[in-house]
Amino acid sequence: MNTLTSATTIPGFVWAYRLRPGSTKPERLPDDTDRSTLFSEEGFLWLHLNLVDARVPAFLEDAPGLNEAARIALTTHESHATLTVDDQMLFGTLVDFQRDFAQDTRDIGWLHFVVTDRMLITSRLQPLRSLDRARVLIEKNATRFSRPLDIFELLVVEFQRTLISVVIEISEELNLIEDFVHGNTSRDERTRLPSVRRTIVRLHRHLRTVLSLMRHAAASDDEEMPLGFEDVAARLSGRLEAVDHDVFALQERARLLHEEIGAKLSSEINRHLYVLSIMTAFLLPPTLVTGFFGMNTSGLPLAGGASGTGYAVGFIVASILLAWWLLKRVDIL
Repeated sequence: MNTLTSATTIPGFVWAYRLRPGSTKPERLPDDTDRSTLFSEEGFLWLHLNLVDARVPAFLEDAPGLNEAARIALTTHESHATLTVDDQMLFGTLVDFQRDFAQDTRDIGWLHFVVTDRMLITSRLQPLRSLDRARVLIEKNATRFSRPLDIFELLVVEFQRTLISVVIEISEELNLIEDFVHGNTSRDERTRLPSVRRTIVRLHRHLRTVLSLMRHAAASDDEEMPLGFEDVAARLSGRLEAVDHDVFALQERARLLHEEIGAKLSSEINRHLYVLSIMTAFLLPPTLVTGFFGMNTSGLPLAGGASGTGYAVGFIVASILLAWWLLKRVDIL
């Protein structure tokens, strides 16, 4: 793919599809598609751009039907979710998960988008998990998507499915941590649980934000709203609400695990302090005996006899037995 050598090349081009009415397969457009025909042919366009290319903002200035707010939404590098309904357009930023070349990750990524009646333009900085799955589904069967709003709905649905898979992964991790916490192993899970809790908190925060934005957008004036968006927003809100309950349950479960680990750690510390206290109680009387006989003073008892050391050892044993009797008497042992 050549993005620099041709004057007609689309800056930041990742892919472009044209979906025509009644067609079962989308038309995949090359990166050297003439700009004059890119937005003007029959059907509707899905254009996906990489914001790493600094020429993208200048290219979008020529895109028909986009106002200044929509162009800013496509080229912003802000890292929070937004959703705006204006002049029969839908634009903003959605949360997603980044995709590495080797594996999927839980790192948060951001998908910028604009939806009109003739096109869907998306942009991002890093490869995203849900985006690629949506592209594969469109290539398999394009008849399900008769308007750009249908692809927008698909993108949010794929994000919801990604969330479900992440919830399942985190549940498995919490299961393993629970096994160690409730088992007899001495493994310390304090270093593992905080990263899981941090992921859950971020998921819950972003998910609640998207839900709130979807509801506010669905409550916009009918004149400003794209045709059919109210029904789409209702379906997407129901899907995201269901996942949000699962994420909240994970959050509560992780919090209880954190408290259990803290309680187990406190119990371990108390047990160690108990053992240390018992050892101190047993060793303190012999220390007093040896300290007394170790004084370099005149008239020290047993200093002149041949069996003084034996008597001293006897005093030490007697002091240990006395300490043991006292601890038993006061119910410490």
